[in-house]
Amino acid sequence: MSGFGDDEEEYQGPVTVVLPGDTGDTGDGTSGPGGANGAAGKGGTAGDARADGDRAVGAGSAPAPPVPVEVHAHLAGHFSPLTGDYRWRGRLAASEAITAAFQDGVRTVLVRTPDGFEGHGVLDDPNLWGGHPVRGAGTPPFAVPRIEIDD
Repeated sequence: MSGFGDDEEEYQGPVTVVLPGDTGDTGDGTSGPGGANGAAGKGGTAGDARADGDRAVGAGSAPAPPVPVEVHAHLAGHFSPLTGDYRWRGRLAASEAITAAFQDGVRTVLVRTPDGFEGHGVLDDPNLWGGHPVRGAGTPPFAVPRIEIDD
């Protein structure tokens, strides 16, 4: 028994959770203003990038790329006749990167299975084991049976 409904399609296995890259942490230890030394525009020469508040501006202020995180997941979903869309939900295994992004305010993520299916989901508060529940509406990140309607 999985804890999900008997009438739901399920997926268990590895997924890639794609976190937005502009959460303030680039994942390479150079988070925050000025990168690794935290001193962009402070005490530098006239040609250095100047700080606007605590963020450097200029050529180095491009948004960071999305960050993929590999985790194990248990996902399930069903068609909702009341709303007319597909609802899915699941549990992501514990991940320091996902928890850090959640603490930085990230809620919407892209969940992708190795088969190429993907869906946008919303993270919830971490559970007792450090993983995060995730839920979404619309296209799920796993295969669902196709139903052909006869005319």
